Amino acid sequence: MSLRIFTGKHDRSSAAPRVGLFGLLGSGNIGNDGSLEAMLGYLSAAHPDAVLDLMCRGPKRIRSAYGLEAIQLVWSANYADRAPGVTAGMLKALGKVIDVFRTASWVRRHDVVIVPGTGILEDTLPLRPWQTPYELFLVCAFARLFRTKVALVSVGASASRKWLTRHLFTSAARFAFYRSYRDTQSRDAMQRGRLRSMQDPVYPDLAFSLPAPAGDPGTTATVGVGLMNYRGATGDRRRADELHASYVAKMKYFVRWLIDSGRTVRLFSGDDADDLVIQEIVADLRASRPHLQSARVIAEPISSLSDLLRQIAAVDTVVATRFHNVLCALKLAKPTLSIGYAAKNTALMAEMGLSGFCQYARSLDVEMLIEQFTELESRSAELRPMLRDQSAAYAQRLDHQFAVLSALLFPASQPTRDSSTAAQPVPNPST
Repeated sequence: MSLRIFTGKHDRSSAAPRVGLFGLLGSGNIGNDGSLEAMLGYLSAAHPDAVLDLMCRGPKRIRSAYGLEAIQLVWSANYADRAPGVTAGMLKALGKVIDVFRTASWVRRHDVVIVPGTGILEDTLPLRPWQTPYELFLVCAFARLFRTKVALVSVGASASRKWLTRHLFTSAARFAFYRSYRDTQSRDAMQRGRLRSMQDPVYPDLAFSLPAPAGDPGTTATVGVGLMNYRGATGDRRRADELHASYVAKMKYFVRWLIDSGRTVRLFSGDDADDLVIQEIVADLRASRPHLQSARVIAEPISSLSDLLRQIAAVDTVVATRFHNVLCALKLAKPTLSIGYAAKNTALMAEMGLSGFCQYARSLDVEMLIEQFTELESRSAELRPMLRDQSAAYAQRLDHQFAVLSALLFPASQPTRDSSTAAQPVPNPST
């Protein structure tokens, strides 16, 4: 992957486009960083002259993993965590003012700002209006002011019940130069938020464009179980501990059932926060099954979506909660059962023909889960070809979107990748 790094000097007369990547990146969420990797792959192949940098949650991790310049999205994050309570609060309040000027300066230096996938317009997990909604609004508002093109590419969205969150998300999307969604329910959610979004295109999640691991391990008699530090949604803060305890207890029961029925289990995560749940599940197995062979339970560290794909490639079937755990399993044509925390899980499963293999984490029925899993295994040979064909079709649709992005965002440059399948782009009603 050959990419040019932005050094901080701004010259809009330069032939090389200056591209900023913005979002919840580098913070430990593997799915979000997978969307970034997909976008970097496209830019490297189609626009290798583009000069890149990021504004994100985890700039240190981004610099280490990709060698790209990156700055902290939130100024106070560099200081507040090390300060005592009252001082931390003051720093956070001051940071909201400072971030206005920092964001304006960063946006102004770029020709294009891209938000690569992720659920940037969702509040399906605990979220305050002054967090991502406000941060995204600032970027899009300043982009409109400075005539910088903002592209929200294959993003997820939800219809927030909080007026301010919904207003900030809708306003940010309205200011964007290009919008596309990773499923129709995301587009519909923005329409319900009073954004004229029905002409916006829908494309698959960007992770479907990533390369799959080479080789086929064949039958391994191993079940992949993707775990999550689940604590409910934005409106569940008072019940967060209760929901977490219930979810973990039920997953312990299910994993013990898998072991007792003779299967090998591989546990994997989708975010740094999930590692604690994996450790708790492993500890439960060691305590309840003291003579269990260590090879029957596999829990290896995951630091990237590529790591996750390699681990999923080594299993036969998958039961997972995190959206990108489910997505990666489907991408690799693994018969998959989703224990979702948001409607995006069920939407993806329905598109892949697996609507009968879904449950929600907050109302998980373990006995039903065992019945669903047994049926899933019995239909494995039937489901794999269907999933393989759908995954290939998704990758082709993303190639089409990349050609559209080249035409809209980089009209002065000639992309180097094959864009022979490109159709005419559909502009947003707001542009």
